[in-house]
Amino acid sequence: MPKRIFSLHVDMDDFLPASAEDKAYMVKMRPSSTFFRDGLKRLRKNKVALVSFWIIVIVTLSAILLPLFWPYAYDTMLGITPGKPVDASYNNLKPFTYGYTEQMRIKEGEHIFPHVFGTDAQGRDYFIRVVYGTRISLAVGFFASLIVLVIGLTIGSVAGYCGGVVDLIIMRIVDIIYSLPDTLMVILLAAVLKQSSLEKLIEGTVLAKIGSNIISLFIVFAILYWVSMSRLIRGQILSLREQEYVLAARAGGAGGGWIITKHLLPNCISVVIISTALQIPNAIFTESYLSFLGLGVNAPMPSLGSLASDALNGISSYPYRLVIPAVVISLIVLSLNLFGDGLRDAFDPKLNG
Repeated sequence: MPKRIFSLHVDMDDFLPASAEDKAYMVKMRPSSTFFRDGLKRLRKNKVALVSFWIIVIVTLSAILLPLFWPYAYDTMLGITPGKPVDASYNNLKPFTYGYTEQMRIKEGEHIFPHVFGTDAQGRDYFIRVVYGTRISLAVGFFASLIVLVIGLTIGSVAGYCGGVVDLIIMRIVDIIYSLPDTLMVILLAAVLKQSSLEKLIEGTVLAKIGSNIISLFIVFAILYWVSMSRLIRGQILSLREQEYVLAARAGGAGGGWIITKHLLPNCISVVIISTALQIPNAIFTESYLSFLGLGVNAPMPSLGSLASDALNGISSYPYRLVIPAVVISLIVLSLNLFGDGLRDAFDPKLNG
């Protein structure tokens, strides 16, 4: 019987069970995923971020592992032997050259490991000093960012969740801290800590090698640099605390600390990761220019900034001593910034719809 266009009768064929082909056509099967997995997939597609990530990994592993088997130490002055005259031929060696004593040993058939970047004015192997300087700069950057993360996360979440008078007081403190010059604060703290008993307290510990200047740098990061992180977390918490699941948790009798740690902060994790990744290069750059000004690690422990500062004395004769630490600083900071941008593009929900 032909179907009438304007008929009011129900077509029973529309209620027949769908076949397997119909289901395959109508349903697009897709494996279950999470926000983190989706972010990693988008991150893998970003070639620039991946290259930057592997550069960071290679530089970090080199700074950790190379000193374990490198034949020279960062503080050993070559050519100085107790009870013997100083061999000045080790000072200011050019790359892949040898001192007088080493040349004699090579003529006798002995194998001498080359000085890849030469030596400095005190006869110390410059390559291992650059490696140690990279290690110090990376360590300062990571630890300073960790300090900023902990303080900013705590204060920002409390201000955003509590609101009212608590939020008002914290934000006014943030505004005051924003007005403080960080470089001046580092200089003042370094001067004060040198006059205090801090150096006696750290004497004989691992912190004694890096000195009170780096400790003052950590203190400055703890005092000044958490404000950006706290304002960012506060904004996220303010937008999330009005959600239904937060109201349900309150109705169930959950406390504020439990709601922050179990509900609010996990939903801010993408912002936390991105902000921390972008904070690390800022901390490294801050440490480098402060070491360049003489406010970094104590001698003879090197830093990339202090190596660049020392190279200024012989820049006309040995310009590569300034170029090498400058290139390493630029490579680390650029790679971390590009990788942080890649994390932002991959994990920021606003950029991915």
